[in-house]
Amino acid sequence: MSRTVILYAAALAVALLALEWLQLRYAVRAVSPELYIGLLALGFSGLGLWAGRRLTPRPAPAAQFARNEAAIRSLGLTARECEILDLLASGRSNKELARTLGISPNTVKTHVARVYEKLGVDRRIRAIEKARRLAMIAGADQPAG
Repeated sequence: MSRTVILYAAALAVALLALEWLQLRYAVRAVSPELYIGLLALGFSGLGLWAGRRLTPRPAPAAQFARNEAAIRSLGLTARECEILDLLASGRSNKELARTLGISPNTVKTHVARVYEKLGVDRRIRAIEKARRLAMIAGADQPAG
């Protein structure tokens, strides 16, 4: 980090020296001072963006989500019920789930009721929380895999 700060300060010093040199040569009078100020502003904006990208820590790559197949088998969830559970976590309504899966809304309701029964819950949010706790679906901080 100190190396970047030193480079930034050195670039500022070089730019100031260049302006002084131009002023001594009367080049500033031939061209509008606003042009030089604008060029300096662009240069330091670019330098600031570069320094910001270098100094900002990169987020670590997220670990791949591994579904807990043992919990799914022990609860007796079918593949379709797991699919319904994944879609429930997306926050869609039953009609939207039906459109996505190409089935009727009543079939979705039946699948949702079976998921609730197998998980021992009575609401969507509780089903999603329990499924995340059992690692049956990806959590909010985990990518689906």
